Amino acid sequence: MASELEALLVRHVGAGIVPGAVALRGGRDPEVVAVGVASIAGKPMREDAIFRIQSMTKPITAVAALRLVEAGRIGLDESVEPWLPELGDRRVLTSPSAPLDDTVAANRPITLRHLLTMGSGYGMEFGETPLQKAMADNGTDAGPEPIALGADEWLARLAELPLAFQPGEGWRYHHSFALLGILLARVTGRPLKAHLADDLFDPLGMPDTAFWVPQEKLDRLPAAYRHSDGGLVEMEPAGGGFYAGPPPFDVSHAEIVSTAGDFHRFLRMLVESEPVQGAPLISEEHLRQMTTDQVPAGNKTPDSFFPGFWDRTGWGFGVGVETSGPKRGRYGWSGGQGTNFYVDPDGTVGILLTQVEMGEQMGRMLTEFQALP
Repeated sequence: MASELEALLVRHVGAGIVPGAVALRGGRDPEVVAVGVASIAGKPMREDAIFRIQSMTKPITAVAALRLVEAGRIGLDESVEPWLPELGDRRVLTSPSAPLDDTVAANRPITLRHLLTMGSGYGMEFGETPLQKAMADNGTDAGPEPIALGADEWLARLAELPLAFQPGEGWRYHHSFALLGILLARVTGRPLKAHLADDLFDPLGMPDTAFWVPQEKLDRLPAAYRHSDGGLVEMEPAGGGFYAGPPPFDVSHAEIVSTAGDFHRFLRMLVESEPVQGAPLISEEHLRQMTTDQVPAGNKTPDSFFPGFWDRTGWGFGVGVETSGPKRGRYGWSGGQGTNFYVDPDGTVGILLTQVEMGEQMGRMLTEFQALP
């Protein structure tokens, strides 16, 4: 008899919501289920399929940053300008919707804490504002398409634009973590790919987690899809697309690929605080801060994210946190290509990996996954 987890995946594959999916739920020895196919009319989905996890990258870069804090390389409340001089002398819009030339000087520098809590002043604009248009025009907006600029060029273009609010006095999604990736690369003096491999992926036993999929593993990269009025539309083929092989530029500001097994190992190290190379992954205090709401109430404005987000959700360092309701204390996050994870206060971990871009239908599937007893 199929488990509740398997039944959920079978139902959504059968309804055409996703061609296939891999899901994991449990503790140290979790249930793992693979259902459907890696591409329409293609091969069966494998448990070790390598998915484009997109914003599920954020807790990994957050942990990498906190490890550098604990190593004395940078302070949480230290300005990032010594490593990111492009962010010096910032101008700030008088309001998020103001004309681009209606600015004042920044009253404080951007810090590492601002990046971890999405309070840098940079981020996605959901309304039609001059800043939103400028980001679209210069290629620094964020969306479903793969990045098209190398890290240094992307940062230079972003630095041409004013901040939406004074550092630490608002919240905007995404761009702070792209800046964080570049910061980590510059603090360590090497591409983020190399640092994360040496500091996290290799020691934790995450061999399939990286910024791209090597040639010998491309048979494990599913196709990527998007829902349209006519059904699923393929955006990237199985074994192909942006993540197939090395990219043409530095991707320290980009997001990674991973497997259910690899990501589970990362989360278990947080849950169980087991030593890695003789020391905890991060300190107990940093884990507490990472997994509890760190955003002041005044920064949770209606224009900062989608409607209702702040009603029962907060933001820690790289993860969303349930602040009320039956799942209070749960932390986790989603990726734009149909991925999601959570960690409950009792240590239960859930991971859902699909290959279909977020939208209304995918949102319902994630909600059902999150609600499994």
